Amino acid sequence: MPRRTRPRELTAADLPLLQRFLEANPDYHLLVSGEPPAAGAAQEIFDSRPPEDYLFERKWLLRFDDESDVMIGMAEGLSNLFAEGVWHIGLFIVATHLHGTGRALGLYGSLEAWLRKQGGRWSRLGVVEGNARAERFWEKLGYRQVRTRSVEMGRRTNNVRVMVKPLADATVSQYLALVKRDRPD
Repeated sequence: MPRRTRPRELTAADLPLLQRFLEANPDYHLLVSGEPPAAGAAQEIFDSRPPEDYLFERKWLLRFDDESDVMIGMAEGLSNLFAEGVWHIGLFIVATHLHGTGRALGLYGSLEAWLRKQGGRWSRLGVVEGNARAERFWEKLGYRQVRTRSVEMGRRTNNVRVMVKPLADATVSQYLALVKRDRPD
């Protein structure tokens, strides 16, 4: 079974480390935006906020380290997005050299445990259509598509599958009753 790594929150002081991680692992950026991470990508992730009409409690940014305290993954998201108990994962990036090793499952397991401990009842995310590896990964973990939407990302406009996974004692039906914008068309 893949080893779980406890996530730690990133602060402004960690931005140089995050920037080095993004530059060393550009696959996600290349796939979704058509270009490698920009020189200020870490700062942009740290500073970015959703549109003003999105209600949320706070933004969070996490890192995952290996046994030698080397950063091997990161996650970014929002707590209580649109409704209490909805935790949105905006980014989940695992070091490229670990792809296909099963290590991402352990990192995600730690993230999900953290989400539950923070009060998450549903985990929500968007995955770019055509990113087959990511689509399989999230489906394997129990995420279910509730709708699609078009999103501009760098040089590209991508179709994004909005996916939800119930945590704790929750259901997708309960989620859709709370978050009307994610109801299927």
